[in-house]
Amino acid sequence: MAVPEQLKDFRNFLFLVWKQLNLPEPTSIQYEIAEYMQSGDKRAIIEGFRGVGKSWICSAFVVHQLLLDPTKNILVVSASKTRADDFSTFTLRLIHEMPLLAHLKPQDKQRFSKISFDVAPAPASHAPSVKSLGITSQLTGSRADLIVADDVEVPNNSATQGMRDKLSEQIKEFDAILKPNDDCRILFLGTPQCEDTVYSKLAERGYKTRIWTCKYVDQATNERRYNGNLSPFCVNEENKGRSTEPLRFSDIDLAEREASYGRSGFAMQFMLDSRLSDRDKHPLKLSELVVMDIDPEVAPEKIVWAQSPTLEWDSSVPNVGMSGDRFYRPMQCLGSMIPYTGSVMSIDPAGRGQDETGYAIVKMLNGNLFVPDAGGLQGGYSEETLETLAKKAKEHKVNYIVVESNFGDGMFNQLLKPILNKIYPCSIEEVRHNTQKEKRIIDTLEPVMNQHRLIIDPKVIKQDWETAQGYPPEHQLKYQLMYQMSRLTKNRGAIAHDDRLDALSIAVNYWVENMAQDAEEQMKTRREQAINDELERFKEAYYKSTGKPSVTTWF
Repeated sequence: MAVPEQLKDFRNFLFLVWKQLNLPEPTSIQYEIAEYMQSGDKRAIIEGFRGVGKSWICSAFVVHQLLLDPTKNILVVSASKTRADDFSTFTLRLIHEMPLLAHLKPQDKQRFSKISFDVAPAPASHAPSVKSLGITSQLTGSRADLIVADDVEVPNNSATQGMRDKLSEQIKEFDAILKPNDDCRILFLGTPQCEDTVYSKLAERGYKTRIWTCKYVDQATNERRYNGNLSPFCVNEENKGRSTEPLRFSDIDLAEREASYGRSGFAMQFMLDSRLSDRDKHPLKLSELVVMDIDPEVAPEKIVWAQSPTLEWDSSVPNVGMSGDRFYRPMQCLGSMIPYTGSVMSIDPAGRGQDETGYAIVKMLNGNLFVPDAGGLQGGYSEETLETLAKKAKEHKVNYIVVESNFGDGMFNQLLKPILNKIYPCSIEEVRHNTQKEKRIIDTLEPVMNQHRLIIDPKVIKQDWETAQGYPPEHQLKYQLMYQMSRLTKNRGAIAHDDRLDALSIAVNYWVENMAQDAEEQMKTRREQAINDELERFKEAYYKSTGKPSVTTWF
């Protein structure tokens, strides 16, 4: 069947599909998405806000591709098999209901199911005209001219680092499936679910991104938050903050949705701004730290923090935090330089596989916690690792060593003690935790960091960066304390490695608990003093009124 010239433009075909579905004419954004689907990049990512209709547009696009060339093989991949089946079912519905597409209906001897189907003019082939699969299905063996990945990233498969790594590996299979023809394409449609989204990794591999938001933004925001990937349609200085789809989503409607979803949810689902969402999702901000040179013996009585551009550290201190996160010097150091109250070392022994032995030295003075050294060591229970830890304890004159005992049933302590006795005799104690690690770390560090009471030496940050460079490039970030801190969420398994961060939280928790005990003791002392003062006042008043000394005794 010869296709009329006008229908070769997908936008015109989309108009007919919408009429068939008794929908109003496609909106300006829907036409824009349609045009990009047809003539956009060979490897493309389309991000559109919830409700814009990108999945329906894509179903129409698949049909249009078969209308133009019935010999094509198209693979539709979604996060779940059910979602993929819904996509292909809707596509089949269009073929069967639109008179224009009657010649594409599968014939009796052709494949015809939700999983896969052929169109009538298609030649005999191992690959069906359209095949739908979930991302976890067996993709190997499939062949396609067009791969449509419709919402392959969802919360259920991207919540943790392990999930994201698995999803990234599954997606790599697409390149093996795609036929080696010039007109073959891979098209992703979806909404990012986290800062470390699979779509960012795809962009690093050469995929082009086009984003449609529910509100207009200015060019500065486009560059700062979206790396210039917004559709030109959505960049409008005059209408900034207004709806880009006023006929479907009024300004009032969007305001109500933002109130319902919350700021972070709305930013993710409607503004496609994962950065704002992640500022809420990741509670440990590097900007809350105080970064200054730490003396091994003494520290200022009081440190004043401020978030000011004039106090930012330059690139000499490597920053692997979220976009916009910064390291800040203290605004003021007040009082005298006085000795620390004490120094503690925490150790998180290596578990299995590629885990490190994390360690941290934390000193305390006037409620402020100073970190002159922290990091991770390879080598597990090796003598070299144990000796390094003992030497660091000696260097920093630690009073106490706390060891995480959840792994190894105390074996690490038994191995460390004789080496400590030889190099630096020191008290050592095991601690065991029963709560979820991610929540425990956040609950320990967040209050201290929010009060700007965690002070870190810039040498620790530089060392953190340098010691991770020995790992393969794709793993270097994951082993860094600063990366672990800024990427941690309360989701179980949120980050691949947390050894350095866990060690720091153990040391901080030691001082937090001790400060709480000290506070209780101080409160008790104040109560006793108040009672004694009241007694003295009573005795004095009694003497003045009677002329006789009181014989009351308080025990």
